[in-house]
Amino acid sequence: MRRIAYSVAIREAIEEEMRRDSSVFLLGEDIAEHGGCFGVTRSLVERFGRDRVRNTPISENGMVGIALGAALLGMRPVAEIMFMDFITLAMDQLVNHAAKFHYVYGGGIRVPMVLRTPAGAGRGYGATHSQSFESWLLSVPGLKVVAPAYPRDAKGLLKSAIREDNPVVQIENKVLYGFIDEVPDEEELIPIGKARVVHRGRDITLIAHSRMVHEAAGAAHVLGTLGISAEVIDLRTLYPLDMDALLESVRKTRRALLIEEGVQRWGVTSEISCRLTEACFDCLAGPIQRIGFPDIPVPCGYELEQMVLPTASTIVSKACDMVHVAHAARVESSHPNRRSATPDNEATT
Repeated sequence: MRRIAYSVAIREAIEEEMRRDSSVFLLGEDIAEHGGCFGVTRSLVERFGRDRVRNTPISENGMVGIALGAALLGMRPVAEIMFMDFITLAMDQLVNHAAKFHYVYGGGIRVPMVLRTPAGAGRGYGATHSQSFESWLLSVPGLKVVAPAYPRDAKGLLKSAIREDNPVVQIENKVLYGFIDEVPDEEELIPIGKARVVHRGRDITLIAHSRMVHEAAGAAHVLGTLGISAEVIDLRTLYPLDMDALLESVRKTRRALLIEEGVQRWGVTSEISCRLTEACFDCLAGPIQRIGFPDIPVPCGYELEQMVLPTASTIVSKACDMVHVAHAARVESSHPNRRSATPDNEATT
């Protein structure tokens, strides 16, 4: 194992796949000499040349269209969208074409393309450079979506995505690029569609993806000091969703708290909450709860951002309420001398 940054792990994945397969190439705005807005692809142009590390004009729709055409002709493009906010400019190519061709042509066409894009708030970039659009993409059949929280997963999932014959969007939270953690020396492919249990627990399940996994893990540590054992699940892949892992955990803990950085309304946590309720309603100790971004644009000021972003503190508060309320209700229902809901002077039938 080595300890490397999230961004370095991504660069290693790209470099290793480019050395392994000559059909892999990169394209994006300022990704060559400049290395992209966050320096992830820095130095790759010196190693592979401009034919395989291509700067594009400021046209996301054109860039993704080029990637799509190259994929249809047998190449394996990896396109970088500078900020996830700008993926809106490429939705026609991504949603109406890349996601559909395999189905429309009866499985006779492959679309092996990857879109990498940084998402999320926390750097004071304001309302148009800080958004998380995962739920938009998840409503599109034909797209696979991954959102790694750790360098090891960022590298392993990207390598799997590049080898995938269907379009994959890898969402990389921009605050995580400098996060350092262990990554194996040997090659490791993280399978798309498999969640991971980050922390074992028995009282409540915390479900998150991307940066919110770290907030959930921090909350689990604090909850442990309060006598609450929290299990933390890192989704890693948003589609296909690993429902088996989620159901196994929630059936054990009987409580689930879902956390996302995106707007909570119609969000990722909404769909997962519904699926869990449908599948294990009878075993729940209480309603499934959610934490997400409020129904406002992302503010620019750091202090305002911190007020509205989900944090370990908000997770701890909500989890404590869920566990303690459920515990109090259980004690009340089992108390032999509890008062009847019917007044003493009112007859029962």
